[in-house]
Amino acid sequence: MNKILPKIGLALVIALLLCLFPMPYGYYTLVRFVAMIVFAVLAYKYYQQNNDAMAVLFAALAILFQPFFKIVLGRFMWNVVDVVVAILLFVLWYDSKKKYK
Repeated sequence: MNKILPKIGLALVIALLLCLFPMPYGYYTLVRFVAMIVFAVLAYKYYQQNNDAMAVLFAALAILFQPFFKIVLGRFMWNVVDVVVAILLFVLWYDSKKKYK
């Protein structure tokens, strides 16, 4: 699981950046669902490692991205959130790649 999670996170980075472009509505819903799952798993992973700050951050992101009770932010704000979260995931991916070399 520890080896595949960074790859899934990197795929999510690409998916979030693709949200900046006009896509079918179903794509955004799929990205939100996948992001919710990935963020929930990351929250649990960081919780197990006693890294409470990261666990709370990813739990909050899982709630923000969940597709069931949508949080309306507007297109521009969602684009900002997507870019910031993509940068965060990329930094975590890069850090884990350096750590396990």
